[in-house]
Amino acid sequence: MINFIDRMTNRAGLLSAWMFFAIGMMITYEVVMRKVFNAPTVWADEMARFFQIWAVYLAGAYVLKNRQLITVELFSAALHKRTGRLFDFFSLAIIAVFCGVAIWYGSAIVYESIEQGRKTSTMLGVPRWMTETAIPVAFTLLLAQTVVEAIRLAIGGPSATFSGTSDVEEIEQ
Repeated sequence: MINFIDRMTNRAGLLSAWMFFAIGMMITYEVVMRKVFNAPTVWADEMARFFQIWAVYLAGAYVLKNRQLITVELFSAALHKRTGRLFDFFSLAIIAVFCGVAIWYGSAIVYESIEQGRKTSTMLGVPRWMTETAIPVAFTLLLAQTVVEAIRLAIGGPSATFSGTSDVEEIEQ
């Protein structure tokens, strides 16, 4: 199951990266159409936002898996390794609780949007649930990856705080 979650996280990260690339292409196309041909598109702005919402949320689990979250090393560097692991467990627990809240309320919002037939207030009128679904889907993946990282930490794998050398040490070498 851990390998399956890791694969899903990697695929979500790759999809996120391609979505960011597509956003750049959409915006470039829009700028060229608007400034060169004086023919702005109806879809580029909204689709770029749609992709951005999904890309940002899908990247969360990938960022956690690859230990790229923002950390404050000033305090963690002074901690004993065991204390650092406890802080990592505590951090993962906070992430898990936040994921649970986001999944719960995000799902309720999606359900309500489907029930009421809400759409965006743009010319495309895209159903709102298409963007709102990013919250419960991405936070479910982040929750699964959080559990995987807690298991890795429990069995002695690398911790987010003490993963070997720090970035500063790597640069100095």
